[in-house]
Amino acid sequence: MIASTHAVDVVVAGGGPAGLATALHARAAGLSVLVRDPRAGVVDKACGEGVMPAGVAHLEALGVRPAGREIVGIRYCAPGRSAATRFRGPPGRGVRRTELHAALREAVRAAGIPVEQARVERVEQQRGGVLVDGLPAGYVVAADGLHSPLRRALGLDAATRGPARYGLRRHVRLAPWTDHVEVHWAEHAEAYVTPVGEEEVGVAVLTTRRAPYEEHLAAFPELLERLAGAVATSTVRGAGPLRQESRRRVAGRVLLVGDASGYVDALTGEGISLALAQARAAVDHLVSGDLPGYERAWRRVVRRHRVLTRALLAVGGSPARPLLVPAAQRLPRVFSAVVEAIGG
Repeated sequence: MIASTHAVDVVVAGGGPAGLATALHARAAGLSVLVRDPRAGVVDKACGEGVMPAGVAHLEALGVRPAGREIVGIRYCAPGRSAATRFRGPPGRGVRRTELHAALREAVRAAGIPVEQARVERVEQQRGGVLVDGLPAGYVVAADGLHSPLRRALGLDAATRGPARYGLRRHVRLAPWTDHVEVHWAEHAEAYVTPVGEEEVGVAVLTTRRAPYEEHLAAFPELLERLAGAVATSTVRGAGPLRQESRRRVAGRVLLVGDASGYVDALTGEGISLALAQARAAVDHLVSGDLPGYERAWRRVVRRHRVLTRALLAVGGSPARPLLVPAAQRLPRVFSAVVEAIGG
């Protein structure tokens, strides 16, 4: 159990979805929590914005129900053909990143959890606790994003292999034509279409090539035809390199959660779901005092995702890439099983 002599039981570094979910779980477990994030208010970022069914369940367990649009499955698209399958259980949700962040911030506010606009600069490990910029605390949860400064400061960064991948995303005012997340495959990129409102869709591009957003979209003529004349409702935002590795997820009394703990790729759209599952696991192991157990739990949470994502990346980077959508058409049971695994 966490000692009561600290000024705060848990300091959460990072006020994105992973950090805020961690704070909510910690408060529900009876712990005192402080969230620190240098950014003020609701923050937008490049994100596919399709929350898989497992992620929706995690949000509902926290009492968080953001606005958005129901998504019932995934469709793979290539010129002249497509393959679609539905989630077997409850639906997922397409939701603007800003809406998700706002809903989590409101839940944190309602729970009485303080959020300071400040960066965690220094963590000093001590016997039975940590000093966080001089503040005595029981533990630190680092949820400070893809390029986590705390992961780097703790010496946990690990080298990555393979070509760097980047993401770009923009929204347009357009009534959604589908209740699926569409993944459009081109030679060197994928485009993700996610309905996020009654009159809005998000279009994200993942690629190894550095080029303007419009140039990437030109690789998807059928999608461009769908988007013709639609007015942009957001600016283009980018993220990457997406692949980030951490040597481990526990360093003394510091635990890594969400993108800060390591990230393979956005290809399967599971980022939010994984972050929410990790947040709960981290708090469970803080409460029990079993920190090594969090490392094992983290590996269980991400194992299936990593196997699927690496397999898709391997095929997508090989001469077999053009065969992905035809294979999904010809092997519907296999495609359905893969989507069900993605949905959780």
